[in-house]
Amino acid sequence: MNPKMSGSSLRDIAPNLELLPEGWWSSPSVSDVSYPEEGNALCFAVEDSSFWFGHRNRCILEVMKLFPPAGAVFDIGGGNGYVARGIQESGSEVVLVEPGLAGVRNAVKRGIRQVVRATLEDAGVLPDTVPAVGLFDVVEHIQDDYGFLASIHRLMIPGGRVYITVPAYQALWSNEDKLAGHARRYTIPALRRVMEKAGYEIEFATYFFSFLPLPVLLFRALPYRLGIGSQKMSEEGVRSDHEPNPAGAWVLEKLMRRELAKIAARRTLSMGGSCLVVARKR
Repeated sequence: MNPKMSGSSLRDIAPNLELLPEGWWSSPSVSDVSYPEEGNALCFAVEDSSFWFGHRNRCILEVMKLFPPAGAVFDIGGGNGYVARGIQESGSEVVLVEPGLAGVRNAVKRGIRQVVRATLEDAGVLPDTVPAVGLFDVVEHIQDDYGFLASIHRLMIPGGRVYITVPAYQALWSNEDKLAGHARRYTIPALRRVMEKAGYEIEFATYFFSFLPLPVLLFRALPYRLGIGSQKMSEEGVRSDHEPNPAGAWVLEKLMRRELAKIAARRTLSMGGSCLVVARKR
């Protein structure tokens, strides 16, 4: 288990932060980000019962076993703390960094011990101080992905690891991407190129959710191109996507176990609805 980070050491990394009476750290001001205000609330309603969030967590934690962090994992844009809770329960230290107030409150409810309401810029994070970074479905929200990844690179310690998930294939673009505030979807080669340009050495890269591209194409991407489908996010719609019926859940469980076993064996999948990458700061 990594040594615990005290409040003073967190301030050494991010001197703009102050501990609030509510129990979380905050910067004096919090910048806007490309994420819908209701997004964290909608996700919080389904995360604990969602096959998608559950499988993503298991895949992330598996690659963290294979490629361990050198210290505390800064979960940037960590939302409601669902991934952070998994990291914390696995025995690693985690610092959740989330600008959205709803997400921060939910993360505190989930028992995340170190929660920061800020962006990295607002927090004033110093260069060469962050041991490890998690960017779980964050980079696709950033217009200048290269600039963002390069800025993360400057903040990390030499040899520090970054763990990234992003949605795959621009051909699967749909109204859900627009509503979520996405700028793009990725392929592994495209993500590899931008990360290597920003100064990272790729250690592991794979697709996952290999069973999702066809359903997403049929039920999201094609209706979007035809101008069909909902123009707003709703809890009912999110639940229908994330909570399959018992028969569907049984099939998904078999597929997810098989996929996780391949990742645990350091085998890569050639296609999927998402990309998963581990890289080091050169």
